[in-house]
Amino acid sequence: MKRILTPLMAGILAFGIAACSKQGPGSAPAGDASAAAADGKVTVGLAVSTLNNPFFVELRDGAAAEAKKQGVNLITVDAQDDPAKQQASVEDLIQKKVSVILINPTDSSAVANVVKEATTKGIKVVSLDRSVNGAEVSAHIASDNIAGGVMAGQYLLDKLGGKGRIVELEGIAGSSAARERGEGFHQVVDKKEGVKLLAKQPADFDRAKGLSVMENIIQGNKDIQGVFAHNDEMALGAVKAIQAAGLKNVAVVGFDATPDAVAAVKAGTLSATVQQQPALIGQYGVQAAKKLADGQKVDKFIPVPLNLVHQ
Repeated sequence: MKRILTPLMAGILAFGIAACSKQGPGSAPAGDASAAAADGKVTVGLAVSTLNNPFFVELRDGAAAEAKKQGVNLITVDAQDDPAKQQASVEDLIQKKVSVILINPTDSSAVANVVKEATTKGIKVVSLDRSVNGAEVSAHIASDNIAGGVMAGQYLLDKLGGKGRIVELEGIAGSSAARERGEGFHQVVDKKEGVKLLAKQPADFDRAKGLSVMENIIQGNKDIQGVFAHNDEMALGAVKAIQAAGLKNVAVVGFDATPDAVAAVKAGTLSATVQQQPALIGQYGVQAAKKLADGQKVDKFIPVPLNLVHQ
């Protein structure tokens, strides 16, 4: 019995040693905080509201490219537009002891507690595109959404000759982007006596919802001259609804200048889109995170330039 057992135990021991050697220092999965500790790199968490939107995919890609350039480990988590999921994923980043968290809130107020939790544990937080309400962050990186709303409103008024019946498709309630873009837009159109706002309804920054909400609005209001959507996904959904209803000469303005929207402007189906630069937001985010991790100061607000892409 001894002669059989001894080789067996030796084999088991050898297998265990081999298995341990495969999990040695620096061999943790890519993007894992334990790998960062082993290789000495700064680890940054990127909490994105959703990767089911081309704008935030570009933002993520811009951050990833800059992280590679800066020698930063980047861990990306996707909330899928669910505030509870985002809170859980940020708590996971806190447990991983990342140096900095870049957060693009699904809901600007809902993330406040988890942002406070991160900062009390010495983790710097930088908000991207959408601000955080109720908690302090080290920096906010975004385009000026109010200025973009003004830009969209002014273009729409010019397109309509200063008067007309318009529709506004709002983003996710509670998000700073929706609130600020709407605020800028209303600064322009509310002053015009010849402008009538037929409907103002949320479509949650989603193309399918933009389509269905616009279809419902058209059922009761076929005399529409203009539409402002708080993002391109909703604008493209609205365009589809307008085309299906056979409406003509409706000016639709979006926001973000995603590739699909820019192509639609070139094709003449979308009148204009306010151009943000999501890849640049991601790039600036990683640059700010690296500086903060290195003990340097950064500006509280880091603006990203806006432009208007139009027919």
